Amino acid sequence: MTLPTFDTIRLELADNVATITLNRPDRLNSMPPAMADDIRAALDHLPGLGARALLITGEGRGFCSGADLAGDRSGGAVGGGARSRSALRGHYNPMLLALANLDIPVVVAVNGPAAGVGCSFALSGDFTIAGKSAYFLQAFVNIGLVPDGGSSWLLPRLVGVPRALQMMMLGEKISGEQAADWGMIYKCVDDADLMAEAKALAARLANGPTVALGTMRKILREGLSQDYSATLDAEAKGQFVAGGTADAMEGIMAFQQKRKTEFKGK
Repeated sequence: MTLPTFDTIRLELADNVATITLNRPDRLNSMPPAMADDIRAALDHLPGLGARALLITGEGRGFCSGADLAGDRSGGAVGGGARSRSALRGHYNPMLLALANLDIPVVVAVNGPAAGVGCSFALSGDFTIAGKSAYFLQAFVNIGLVPDGGSSWLLPRLVGVPRALQMMMLGEKISGEQAADWGMIYKCVDDADLMAEAKALAARLANGPTVALGTMRKILREGLSQDYSATLDAEAKGQFVAGGTADAMEGIMAFQQKRKTEFKGK
């Protein structure tokens, strides 16, 4: 299978796990609008590739240092309010919505600085694992801007309003270990173990009941902004979908036969 190629990222596929690597290491993987477009295009290809889990990381010593203030062929993300708004609405926001709407689980391996929109992006997966040298920074206030990339929605739900305001208004670095202590990320590990841990988790998810996992992430995210009754109904609908899959039948058979399940993602 021939995978598409991109200017700012790498897309790889192995054992049903797709890997997107941000590939501008000379700029700590800062994200111009063109990179957001490349990520979105890669996400659009995943169903056709048969990917059952997604792993996202950065090349080199950084995950993503934020929007590219210098600009590129698509125009910089910052350069006046109108230009910033246009970049967010036309490039970054559609990419983040595509990530949120995926039908497969997402693991993010944060291998260094995750700042600005890079911080928002790093926290947008289902499982965020950080190396001990990594840090998370809401850098916007330091240059007179407001958080974007969904941080205003994500952070208070992850760590509560006081800590979200601490990150947003004080613009201080939060280490990987502190982020794990806060419950902002899944875990923090030694740098040398980061990719092995992330790949093992992605492989585990890729071998799970894909339809059920995708339905779980959808119900959970929608439940953050709807009432209890609506979530109960969404669970019933989700159970109808998952219950009709071959993986559900396999799970029941494996339980009855007291053997290990062999999910196929169908």
